[in-house]
Amino acid sequence: MRPFVLVGVVCLVLGSAGCGSLTGSGTDGSAGAAARMRKVAEAWEGSEAARSWREGFYPLEDVVRLPDNAFRTDTDKLAYLARNFEHRGPLPRTEREGRIRWADGTSSPVTPMTARETYDLIDDGPQGRADPLTVTKATFGEMTLLTSRGRARVPAWHFTLEGYDTPLVRAAVDPARLPRSPIAALSEATDDGVRLYGLRKVAGDGRSVTVLAGHGGCDDGPAVEVLETRDSVVLRGTVPGRDDGLCTKELLIEPVTVRLDRPLGGRLLLDSFTGAPMALAGR
Repeated sequence: MRPFVLVGVVCLVLGSAGCGSLTGSGTDGSAGAAARMRKVAEAWEGSEAARSWREGFYPLEDVVRLPDNAFRTDTDKLAYLARNFEHRGPLPRTEREGRIRWADGTSSPVTPMTARETYDLIDDGPQGRADPLTVTKATFGEMTLLTSRGRARVPAWHFTLEGYDTPLVRAAVDPARLPRSPIAALSEATDDGVRLYGLRKVAGDGRSVTVLAGHGGCDDGPAVEVLETRDSVVLRGTVPGRDDGLCTKELLIEPVTVRLDRPLGGRLLLDSFTGAPMALAGR
């Protein structure tokens, strides 16, 4: 069996990032935790689920690209976050054909969403709300996204916004459905791990990933350990320093940046608790 390397370098992002090291032997329940992480990696290695992951379209970054220098005003920013848009005139109705063009030079045929279908993913509500972002034109094109198969050129709609020199771009292809994990999730949070709450981003050089991790009000904050293999990167959420005394019952979510020994590349990014790939967190 190929050796596994257990590393635990974490960086809690709170404005300015502060980093600390965390070793596998330095946390409670580390023997069981390491065993669980190995089981997850081994279950995915060579599995049908892994094949599906490597053949599907799974974005590892936001499928919305904002205009340059967005946003001009706080009102515009609030409109975007509230999905408050309006469009002037009809949106294009032409049916389109498209292809996803992968980094290895191959491509996959897809049926892109229409302009209306794509627009409805950025807008949520009736026309006529106060202070919307106004779409004046929609043009079919492409965008480049980081995916589970590296960078890919993906069909996209480019929405021209009133007052902005560059468009808001939204991928016109839905992510593939996540494959069913070949290993069951843990039934409850233990010292062997707690669930993570989604992928925030992958660094441009692939040498770190930022995930959302949870903790309570009476602990030292979230930490994440990582097990790297040739084919996968398994992340384990943990909450060190938990106080067994009286405490408020609350869940706090924080971004945690995990540094890798080598770029993520096409390796699977897995949550040790769920045994499943890390899905991109929504905005």
